[in-house]
Parts: sequence; C-alpha cells; structure tokens
Amino acid sequence: ECRGALARRTGAQGELTCQGCGRLYQSPRDEYLDLRPADAFTEQTKYLDEALHADARHERVSPPLLGSKIRNDMLRKFLRHEPGDLVVDLGCGSGRALIWNRDLGAEAIGIDISPFFSEDARQGVPLLLGDLRRLPFADGTFSKAWSLDVLEHLSPEALRGMLAEANRVLAPGGALFVYTHVRKNAPVAVGLRWINRLARGLERFGLIDMRQERLRKSDHLNPLADVPDLERVARDCGFRIARITFYTPIVGGFVENILMRVAERAMARRAARRLDPGVSPADADATAVRE
Repeated sequence: ECRGALARRTGAQGELTCQGCGRLYQSPRDEYLDLRPADAFTEQTKYLDEALHADARHERVSPPLLGSKIRNDMLRKFLRHEPGDLVVDLGCGSGRALIWNRDLGAEAIGIDISPFFSEDARQGVPLLLGDLRRLPFADGTFSKAWSLDVLEHLSPEALRGMLAEANRVLAPGGALFVYTHVRKNAPVAVGLRWINRLARGLERFGLIDMRQERLRKSDHLNPLADVPDLERVARDCGFRIARITFYTPIVGGFVENILMRVAERAMARRAARRLDPGVSPADADATAVRE
C-alpha cells in the first residue's frame, strides 16, 4: 500500500513484511496471499457474500466448453502468450482461466477480492487477495493481463480506477484482454432474451432453478453503455483498443441456461431422493439447494 518492497519473514512460511511501513501480510494455509488494502473501499462486490457461492461451483474446474471455450480461445489468440511473459488475471474468480492456460509457458498469477478459489487453483497457481482499484504491484510489472466477466460488476468510478491500475502495472507495449458486455445489445441478442424467457417459464414449472444465477447477476452494475463509451473510458485510462470481437452466445446460451440447468435439477432431485426415498419433490429441491 505504501509502495514499499515486501520481504519474506525469516523462518515464517507464507508471511511477508512491508519494508516501508512494517505491515505484516499473511497467507491462509499457504494457499494464497492476502494483499488487500488496509482501508477497504466503500463500494464492494456482492461476490464477497458466501451465499453467492453456496452451490460450491467455484470448487470445480471443468475443461472450457461452449461459451467458456470461445472466450478462452479469444484470449489465447489475442494475447499470444510466450515463455518469459509475466501475466496477471485481474478478477480471477475461481482461477479457472489460470488453470486452462498453464500449458502456454507464461508465468501467471491471479488476483481477486473474493477468496473463493478452486482447489486446483489454490494448489497449482499463485493467488492473491487484493482490490483491482489498488493493485499491490510495482509499475510495469506485467507484460500481459486479462480480465474476464469483471467489468460489468463495477460502477463507472470503480471501472476507471481498475483500468487505470491495470495500465499502471503493465509494461510499455503490454496488452490487456477484456471480456465483458455493454448495455446496448445487437439485434441478434433478441435470441438471448427469448432463451431467458423460456428459462423463467421452465422455472415456474420446477424444471430448472435459477436462484443462484439471479443472485450472481444481482451484482451487475453494467457501467458501459455502448462501444463508443468503452472506447472513451479505455482512452481516458491510457489504453488504445486494438481489436473488438463481438460474440452473442445463442446456441451456447440455450445449452448452458436451459439444457444444463434441466439436467442439474433432475440430478439434484434424484440424489436427494436417493438419500431419503420418502422425501417429496419440493423437499428434495430444498435439500439440493442447501447442499
């Protein structure tokens, strides 16, 4: 926080001391380092709430499929990692993108304000707890960076703070890949609205459960109005947009939001009834949600 250097304490695994101000930074169970600022920002994400992670989905890292694969392929094509690159995942969430891209040979670390990292990430990649608006890195530390599904969770002020910090920690000529959305949708997005409408109908009949998804999306602030707005914000924060690729996941949205949700619901009910054959469907739903 004071821009001092961090040094490992003699004989203390997972503990660092700031040589400027003397503050001690510790690592819970030696799985990640907590470098959050001492004074928290007033605006905080709902993703700090354990209720958003009650389904423990963050604990599992599956191979990138459907929309996740498309996004990750875009990331790899744009950044073109090379051995010797030092890369940071800004808002890494569970750390799954770090796991997916370990084969590229770059040295990568993840930082997120929320400590809900996957087991694979906690054991396999360097992780930090920190605020994207006050990154605990020196100027020009990284050659490349990415941020997936993060910008929509920030207010306009927080977005500018995050991008300004991203620009600061990137070396001259460094590149940042961002995946996010803007409020002004393309005409093809009407297909997604129909998919969402179908999902709500299926939920009324008890065929899918969208409660966790609604809880997660309740954190969306959607600060970007359209692409010109994105260009202005990026320019104000020191970036030049090199390329924009548009992606509207109609097929992927149907598979992920309808077919997979129906399968999850059926599997949860079957598991609950297997544990207690006398449980009713409604009780089975409640049991599945609690677990």
